[in-house]
Amino acid sequence: MLEVQAVTLHVGERLLFDRLSATVHSGHKVGVVGRNGVGKSTFFDLLRGRARPEAGMVLRPPAWQLAWLDQNVAPSPRPARDFVLDGDRRLRRVEDAIATAERTGDDARLAHLYGDFEDAGGYHAHVRAGEILGGLGFSSEDFHKPHRAFSGGWRIRLNLARALMAPSDLLLLDEPTNHLDLEATLWLEAWVRKYQGTLLAIAHDRDFLDRTVQAIVHIDGGRATAYSGNYSAFERQRAEALSRQAAVYRTQQRRVREIRRFVDRFRAKDSKAKQVQSRLKALERMELVAPVLAESPYRFVFSQPRKMSNPILQLDDATLGYGEHAVLEDATLRVYGADRIGVLGANGAGKTTLLRCLAGELAPQRGRVVRGRHSAVGYFAQHQLESLDLRRTPLEQLLGLADASQPRFAGQAALDYLGGWGFRGDDANRPAGTLSGGEKARLVLALLAGVEPAVLVLDEPTNHLDLEMREALAVALQQYRGALLLVSHDRHLLRRCVDFFWLIADGRVQPFQGDLETYVAGRVRAGRAPKSEQRHRRPRRRDGQSRRRLEARQRQLEAEVDRHAGAVKVLEQRLSALAASGRSDELARLAKQREQTHAAVQQAERAWLDVQDALDRLDRGAERGVGP
Repeated sequence: MLEVQAVTLHVGERLLFDRLSATVHSGHKVGVVGRNGVGKSTFFDLLRGRARPEAGMVLRPPAWQLAWLDQNVAPSPRPARDFVLDGDRRLRRVEDAIATAERTGDDARLAHLYGDFEDAGGYHAHVRAGEILGGLGFSSEDFHKPHRAFSGGWRIRLNLARALMAPSDLLLLDEPTNHLDLEATLWLEAWVRKYQGTLLAIAHDRDFLDRTVQAIVHIDGGRATAYSGNYSAFERQRAEALSRQAAVYRTQQRRVREIRRFVDRFRAKDSKAKQVQSRLKALERMELVAPVLAESPYRFVFSQPRKMSNPILQLDDATLGYGEHAVLEDATLRVYGADRIGVLGANGAGKTTLLRCLAGELAPQRGRVVRGRHSAVGYFAQHQLESLDLRRTPLEQLLGLADASQPRFAGQAALDYLGGWGFRGDDANRPAGTLSGGEKARLVLALLAGVEPAVLVLDEPTNHLDLEMREALAVALQQYRGALLLVSHDRHLLRRCVDFFWLIADGRVQPFQGDLETYVAGRVRAGRAPKSEQRHRRPRRRDGQSRRRLEARQRQLEAEVDRHAGAVKVLEQRLSALAASGRSDELARLAKQREQTHAAVQQAERAWLDVQDALDRLDRGAERGVGP
């Protein structure tokens, strides 16, 4: 059992924790939630021993192995798979000891070390590391690239893979879904559900918390309060508690009425589409938790478009890609004024490529993109956080939008607008270079919301946003009357804001006949996203033949791994039996034979991984739908 007992801690002059207490039972999975700045990451530092309380104590079983996701790891020259394997520190110690014993010819010690190697799972470690990397979106070609060659978000994925690789009794995951797409998030959910140890996760993805944890620890005002159940259960329990506070309840009534107006507006829709009905259910939930939503300080607002063309955007027979490489082909699409579209697809399928084209950042290789006269685009993507003018303050950058068409951004109105986006007081006058990732994301959203876009094109807008900010974003998107195209791994946001989906698969983009639950269920059940419905699609016999050939090869390699691993085990038993005999020649012969057989195991494992990656490529239809 893990116990935090009456911990007091200051950060500078600020009292962060005031006699904070929490208990986590062995084997439980717990979500840790609270507003940005309340001390969630510091709470993890206390559990790791990186921070020491001024009063109180942190108790955990001394035999527990601890693993954690580190958000800040210096770029490393280590190849990606080796970097991940380094997370298993026991295995690496045994491997180092084996290398030393082999170098010095200590055959007697080798016999014992080979047993330790098997106990540490060494024979299957490369396969396990490959499965983790594959689940998080890496291809086999990526395994050999150095850690430092990846972008910041992908390096954090590697850090996550390293944490999952480490044997642990207590696993601490700080925002594990922050840089994942929907496919990787679904894989991580499945991994966490199978995890046998005790887990604490700081996460801003309510669906992830709903599907993985059985309790919530809410940190607020320097204290921690425990709630049984997942995040939705916590939200309901907290709403009930808040509604009993009369003074708080009175201040919430105006906000509750606003929320009910949203629900009523969408209830009046005639559409019977499954996604619209799913969206209505999500909106009705807002009434149940209105006191929690009303307590939020965030009031995001997207400026309404004055005029919209119809259609706003259109693609005709377009091929999209980079250089000579085509990512999407034969794309013919229309975006109309009332459209609210979610874009689905596996990692690397081309979601960002499509959004960049529609936003005007990428010209088609062939075909054409047509923009209506009134088709101003509000485009959000992660790279735009780096394009902010880091010397100018949020207020200065907002006032830069003020002209004859935007007279409302002046004086107190500009400050009020920024206040709704979380920039209050001095925060509105801090240089953008001093802002955190979440603050930069909010600033980019606030700036694009202020230009009265006819269409919002949002590529993973919730990265760096906490749960309250995500709720405020969802409400703002519900109010927005222009068109919306959204890529997000936040399923809650998709349900709330999207009416139908496009699916990118096999180098094509097509309407998806189903709602988000259909897509997720298909992804979980089959291990890949379901195909879009294509009426005139020709059967791909080559894919079926390739799959059967690859699966047969994989079965052959699995048998080969088992055969060689069995031989290694027999050799190690013989080495152990001879260890005390002093027969150095026989020990040396068996040790060499064991080394050769172990190399055969590793070679078969690498070949298995290559076949698995080919099967994954076949499933994803990468490279324009061409098989391996």
